[in-house]
Amino acid sequence: MSDKLQFSLVSPERELFNGEVDQVDVPGTEGDFGVLPLHAPFMAAIRTGAITVFNDGAETKYMIQGGFADVTPDGLTVLAERATLLEDVDAESLAAEIASAEQALDAAEGDAKLDVAQHLEGLKSLQA
Repeated sequence: MSDKLQFSLVSPERELFNGEVDQVDVPGTEGDFGVLPLHAPFMAAIRTGAITVFNDGAETKYMIQGGFADVTPDGLTVLAERATLLEDVDAESLAAEIASAEQALDAAEGDAKLDVAQHLEGLKSLQA
């Protein structure tokens, strides 16, 4: 029985992380969730926000936008539409993306408005 979780974070550009960790917290569209070793299998959609990887007392955060998290008996795989190490996110670029999302929110209607609002909330959480 392993006391570590096999975790892989992949974006279209590259694999950002692949290794054993203690825990991963993921921003799901239905709410944030944490995955520990031997977690029950499930699949979830991901919203904009930060994935936090806990390992040996250290935390590493990644900015993520969209994608899916797949928990299997082998571990957790996150297939992200966009992902980068949070410390590499430029504050000015993030502010511009927030402004763009605010404009899109004003123009959106129905379910699209809910999607944009959730995206905007996630972007703002990354600013803090």
